[in-house]
Amino acid sequence: MGGGVGLPLPYHWQQPTSHIQEKEAVKEKILIVEDNPQNMRLLEMVLRAKNYTLLKATDGEEALDMALREQPDLIIMDIQLPKVNGLEVTRKLRNTPAFSHTPIIAITAYAMKGDKERVIESGCDAYLSKPINTRELPEMIGEMLLQRRKDKA
Repeated sequence: MGGGVGLPLPYHWQQPTSHIQEKEAVKEKILIVEDNPQNMRLLEMVLRAKNYTLLKATDGEEALDMALREQPDLIIMDIQLPKVNGLEVTRKLRNTPAFSHTPIIAITAYAMKGDKERVIESGCDAYLSKPINTRELPEMIGEMLLQRRKDKA
């Protein structure tokens, strides 16, 4: 009869399952810091589709607490926040060794001349103005997380 290899059939069905579990085990955490509920929902919808673990903060103090507690792989930081603004939160995080290389993307509705420079000087790695480009943001995040994995390896 045939000279095929005698592997039991379930072997072929289990391999994809273990591959999926392995992929889920390395879900990256993204902290979204945004005080506007509509913008928060938009960011959540865009990033949930990419299967990230999402953490949320709505003001600067909450962002600092959550970042220190959860150690996210990337942070999306609104600049205009209640209590402590996004630039100050970024400066404080950058002064913490654990966050010296964590990618931080600044987002703001108030894109004025000189803002990008101010944002980068505060320690952010990238800058996007609102309304958020829902194609550009996931690409930027993917590239930054890939670079972070390479840097850690």
